[in-house]
Amino acid sequence: MPDVDRMLEKCGDFGRYQFFLLSLFAVVNVLTSWHYYSQTIISVVPDHWCSTEATQNLSISQLREVFSTYDDPFCSRMVNEEFFPNIWMEGHSERRRQCEEWIYDRDYGYQSMTSDLNWVCESAWKSTLGQSVYFIGSVVGTLIFGILADKIGRLPILVIANCAALLGNGATIFSTSVPSFCICRFISGLATDSNFVMMYILVMEYIRPSMRTFGLNICIGIFYCLGSMVTPWIAVAVGNWKVFLMVTSLPIAIIPGFYFILPESVHWLISKGNVEGAISCFRRVAAFNRKHIDEQMIRDFRNECINQSTGCEKKYQANLFDLFKTPRLRRNTFILFFKSMVITLCYDSISRNVEGLGLSPFILFSLSATAIFPACLVLWALQDKIGRKAMASSSLLISGIFTTCTGIILAYQKNSATMSVALLATLAVIGRFGVTVAYNSSAQYATELIPTCVRAQGVSAVHVAGYAVTFFSTFILYLAHYFKPLPSLILGGLSLAGALLCLFLPETLNRTIPATIEEGERFGIGERFFHFSCFEKSSTSDNTSTVTTLDT
Repeated sequence: MPDVDRMLEKCGDFGRYQFFLLSLFAVVNVLTSWHYYSQTIISVVPDHWCSTEATQNLSISQLREVFSTYDDPFCSRMVNEEFFPNIWMEGHSERRRQCEEWIYDRDYGYQSMTSDLNWVCESAWKSTLGQSVYFIGSVVGTLIFGILADKIGRLPILVIANCAALLGNGATIFSTSVPSFCICRFISGLATDSNFVMMYILVMEYIRPSMRTFGLNICIGIFYCLGSMVTPWIAVAVGNWKVFLMVTSLPIAIIPGFYFILPESVHWLISKGNVEGAISCFRRVAAFNRKHIDEQMIRDFRNECINQSTGCEKKYQANLFDLFKTPRLRRNTFILFFKSMVITLCYDSISRNVEGLGLSPFILFSLSATAIFPACLVLWALQDKIGRKAMASSSLLISGIFTTCTGIILAYQKNSATMSVALLATLAVIGRFGVTVAYNSSAQYATELIPTCVRAQGVSAVHVAGYAVTFFSTFILYLAHYFKPLPSLILGGLSLAGALLCLFLPETLNRTIPATIEEGERFGIGERFFHFSCFEKSSTSDNTSTVTTLDT
């Protein structure tokens, strides 16, 4: 492989151009957080009561007091103006009459899509279905854009994906029916992942290897966290879900401009035989950093690329299915798939599980978003010290314990007025912290465990599996309509199961990562169930302790 990092060093690998790239990456982080969490904000369900003749003259506090003793206060009907307790419960024919008008207690006066279209109670499934279709779009988009990125390049896909986000969110503003809403959310979902990952790859390839973990994680930790924290308050400031979507989507229009100022991936250009294009990118970086590249080095680099291209011989190409042909590699692959599903499902669900905890969903959303930055710091500080296995298992364990505790407290606290709001909010934040650490560390663990010969296919498949299962996240949260603690208990149990299964995986820190299917099958043989790198003696001279730096 041509020495790309050596060429980058001569062009300047952590100078003015790299700070410029990180600045653009910061913008992408903010816009991506707005796009991803907009689906949560537009679907916030305020407290609501059916509007009848008996309730028209009651204040919000009176409505809350009158209906507080019933198991389903928000979807019950009052039919007697004189006697407030005369409420028709489930099983009575009057209860089955659908409500035509509702009284809403909007947090900070914000009008969400659910309150605007009256998608509550019997119609609550409409919003849930539309948001689930968003994740179908995510799976389709990840697959299609991933294939296209290998054919036409990373930079065009960055632009196309963000245009899909702008189109989908913009069209959502005009959707008033379930079919149109689902179509719009599908288009919006196509952008998820590719609108961020392509920029991540482009930035990573032009930064010094030793600074990639620090630069990328700090940028994500600060700006994705900041974008997530301010998202609900943008909604509060504008007061309406349509204006909110417009305000958070229009800035995406600047992303197409990146096409004219960013260089393409040099690795992709070389893989396509476009050596002169790769050299042109290096020249642009050197000029921006005020560096000079020796022409002899350019000629040597060009010859290396040509020799690599002409020296490649056709041989058997391993594929994704080879991961399932041998027992140990098959077991590890299945665990990686399950871990990705659990982490992605829990990350999405816990991030959006901000209702019914006795605190304004806007406040709770911002509080839980504060976990993103310390999660990135912990990952940067500990991942290379305690190991991938310990990091993955412990973070899922923490998330599982605290999320389960949230469910248990909700089960024993039936009256939200007496509920310990501070305790529930704390548990929710810690739960989100744990799953954020697990989510951010999972990609690197999978990348190091899957053999090099099928790494791109394997990592993509693991990632897609995670996005596919998030289709069920909105339905899991919907279960709170039947039993409020159920979403927290399910998510907590899944996190604990994921933490347990991670113990069956081999450690990859300070190991020579597998290159072939055969090496992948032998990798980690003899390693104990509770083996962690942090307990290894520093003097260990095992032949598997060769450090391999992997930058993908």
